[in-house]
Order: sequence, then structure tokens, then C-alpha cells
Amino acid sequence: MQIKELVEKIVRALVDFPEEIDVREIEGATTNILEIRVSKPDVGKLIGKQGKNIDALRTIVAGAGKGKRYIVELPEENHYHRSNRHHQHGPDRDTD
Repeated sequence: MQIKELVEKIVRALVDFPEEIDVREIEGATTNILEIRVSKPDVGKLIGKQGKNIDALRTIVAGAGKGKRYIVELPEENHYHRSNRHHQHGPDRDTD
């Protein structure tokens, strides 16, 4: 099983909309990038509480690399963290 297929299988088990998963592998000389895209409602499920799911996936991929370095990227990850933090604490308000 290729690393990309392994990632797809794991991600399918975590999300509600597996048909919307897109994993792209960008190959380099010594490093490959796996870019994962999922539906908007599934971003939080893939990341997990405190990033535990995505961290675990990155650990698995790093260990299965067979001599090549792999980087797992989730383009929505940074946006998710910013909007989730905003949602938890509410908007900034001026106090008069």
C-alpha cells in the first residue's frame, strides 16, 4: 500500500463525507507533500481536539515513509484554528 492510499483510508474513517476527500501527492527529490482537502464540515473532525487527529496522522506518515520524508498539509488548518478561536472567545468588543 502506498502512503497516499494509507492516508486516504485513515481520513475516510474520520470524516462524514468521504466522497469529498482529495489527497494530492507532490513529489520532490527527498520530500513528498501530501495535501489533504476535505469538506468544510469535516475539517474539524480531521484536525481533532487540540490537533490530536492530524498530529497522529502526521506521525504515522512520518514512520511509514520508507526512506523518504513526507509532509502532511491541510490547507484549511490555519483558517480553522483562527475561526475556531474567534468563535470560542467571541468578537473583540470595545467597552465604553
